[in-house]
Amino acid sequence: MSSASSSVRRIAATVLAAGAVVGAAALPAAAHDGDRHHQRPRVEISRVQADSPGRDDRSNRSLNSEWVEITNTTRDGISLRGWTLRDSDGNRYRFDNVRIAPRATIRIHTGNGRDTRTDLFQDRRNYVWDNGSDTATLRDDRGRTVDTETWGRRR
Repeated sequence: MSSASSSVRRIAATVLAAGAVVGAAALPAAAHDGDRHHQRPRVEISRVQADSPGRDDRSNRSLNSEWVEITNTTRDGISLRGWTLRDSDGNRYRFDNVRIAPRATIRIHTGNGRDTRTDLFQDRRNYVWDNGSDTATLRDDRGRTVDTETWGRRR
C-alpha cells in the first residue's frame, strides 16, 4: 500500500506542478490584455471649459470662452480629417483638414473666429456644452469613440 500511495503522491505532485507552470505562463498574457484596454488614447480630450466665465450673454467673446481641448499624446503628427466632437444633445463639430502636431493641444471654441494651429472655431451662435452636466465625445473618421469626458450629474 505504501508504494501505491507514493505513486499517487508523485502523480498528484506532477499534476500540481504542471498546473502551476501553465497558470504562470497564462498570467502575463492576461495581464497584458487588461493593460491594452486601459491604455491612454493617442488623442484625448484633455480639458473642458463648459461654463464660460461671466454672464452667458451669447456674445462671441462668451461663446469662445466655452471650449474643449484635444491633446495628441504621441511623438507623431495625427490627421483629424473627418473626426467629430459631439455633446450629449447631438451637436457635432467635424474636423476638416486639421493636423495636430506631436504632443500638441488644440482648443475648439464654440463661437466664431479664424482657425489657427492651436485654436479652432465651431462658428456657432449658441452654447454647445451644458454647464451643469454633459459629455464630450471624440470620434475618429471611422466613427470609433477615441475618448469621452463627462462632467456633472447624468440626467
